[in-house]
Amino acid sequence: MATPTPRSEKLDLRLTPAAKRLLYEAAAAVQRSVSDFVLESALSRAAEALADRRRFGLNAAQWEAFLQALDAAPRSHPRLERLLREPNIFEPSTPPPPPA
Repeated sequence: MATPTPRSEKLDLRLTPAAKRLLYEAAAAVQRSVSDFVLESALSRAAEALADRRRFGLNAAQWEAFLQALDAAPRSHPRLERLLREPNIFEPSTPPPPPA
């Protein structure tokens, strides 16, 4: 059995009284502490949210198409190029006057 890693970090959150009651009831129902219940639930949901961003499976044909897309020259996007050439609100169109 692996040695558990000590918990050294803390996470605070604000919640409604109703949400707190629900968490306490759910933790009691599965005979867990509220901390363990919330941590396990949050980690499970985090793993689900990140699953398709960390790993994805492709068959041989899809893999080849993926590699070709990565190796392909970038496509021209005239509207984007025009947008990037235009001044924006963060870049003054004229230089600021020198300090007095």
